[in-house]
Amino acid sequence: MDQKLFDLIYDSVVNRESTYDGVYYTGVKTTKIVCRPTCRAKTPYAANVTFYRSLEDALHAGFRPCKRCKPDANGSLRPDAALAAQVDAIIETQYNDKLTLPMLADSLAISPYHLQRTYKLVRGYSPAEKTERVRLAHAQRLLSESNATIAEIGTAVGYGGPSHFTSWFSLRTGVSPSEYRNGQRGAVIIDN
Repeated sequence: MDQKLFDLIYDSVVNRESTYDGVYYTGVKTTKIVCRPTCRAKTPYAANVTFYRSLEDALHAGFRPCKRCKPDANGSLRPDAALAAQVDAIIETQYNDKLTLPMLADSLAISPYHLQRTYKLVRGYSPAEKTERVRLAHAQRLLSESNATIAEIGTAVGYGGPSHFTSWFSLRTGVSPSEYRNGQRGAVIIDN
């Protein structure tokens, strides 16, 4: 590997850039440990680092997986993406409950601050926005495919009162739930 490329990749380790996660792995010669580029362990000296294109190459060279960043866990997903996927799974199954950031964080045994920061870094929006998107998608589906009342649909997606649900739905789509049901289905559909 030429020095310019090595320096570029090493800088991504120093800055813990997620861009290269899964693209290469960092082998630390002094400890014989292989890490992800985003590992939060102390940054190794450049002279002690070897880069590998795959985890298998690093393991074959005699390195063992880091216990902190776990490059052998979560497949090609980095730990932050795995956390975001766990949050998505919780939201998808509990969208009709009152979900708060502290509740989500408690269920994953992490701090609300870390959850918010990590999720937003991976997805580009907050867990609250994800919950809104999931609720809207389910509300649109129920309005299109069922004969349930507006109040019943509001309750099914986590809103207690029909006026609150109607106000929220109108704000998100630009049409009321009744208008949406009666043919305005071409309104904004949020992909979650």
